[in-house]
Amino acid sequence: MRGSTPKEVVSPAPATRLDVRRKKRHSTDSTISTLVTETKSICSVIASFQSRMTGLEQRKTAAEDHLNTVPDRDRELLFLCSKLIDLEDRSRRDNVSFFGFPERIEGPNIQAFLQKIVPALTDLTFDPLLELQRAHCLGSKRQEGASRPLPITACLQHHTQVRLLLMEARTHGLFRHQDHEICIAADFSKETNDRRKAFLSLRPRLR
Repeated sequence: MRGSTPKEVVSPAPATRLDVRRKKRHSTDSTISTLVTETKSICSVIASFQSRMTGLEQRKTAAEDHLNTVPDRDRELLFLCSKLIDLEDRSRRDNVSFFGFPERIEGPNIQAFLQKIVPALTDLTFDPLLELQRAHCLGSKRQEGASRPLPITACLQHHTQVRLLLMEARTHGLFRHQDHEICIAADFSKETNDRRKAFLSLRPRLR
C-alpha cells in the first residue's frame, strides 16, 4: 500500500548469539572428548596387541632355539641306540641258533639232545666235549604239522666251540638230519639281523 511504513527487521539480541556460540563450543568439546576417549581405547587395544606379539615373538625364538638342539639330540639318541645294539650283540656272542629241527624232536632235555646231535650232524670233534650253559626254543610252541618249526638257541660254555661251529656252518652250508635241512647261524639282535638281511641279494654275486 502506498504511504505504508516499511517494517523494521529485528536483529537477534547479542545474548542469543552468545548462547549459540556456547552451544557450538559445548558440542565441539563433547565431540573432542569422545574422540579422546575412543583414541585412548584404541591405544589400549594396540598396546595389548603389541604385548601379545612380543609374547609370540619370544615363544617363536624359544621354539627355534629348541629346534636347533633337536639334531644334536637325534645324533646322541642314535649313538646310544647303536651302543645298546652292540651290547646286546656282545651278550649273544656265545649263542648259536639251529633252524630246521622238527617240533618236539628235542624231547624233554634240549641240552642233552644238542650235545648228542650236533657232533653227529657236523662231523666235528669237540675237545673238551660240547658244553652248554642253557638252551631253549624261541617263541611259543607251534601246533604239530606247522610249516616252519621253531628255532633252537643254545648258549655254549666255550667261545672257541662257537667259532668252530660257525666256521663249519659257513663252509658246509646246510646240514641234513633225516629228511630235514638244518641251518646253524650266529645269534644277533633284531636290528643286526635286519641289517644283514639287506645284503642277502648280494651274496650270490660275492661268491
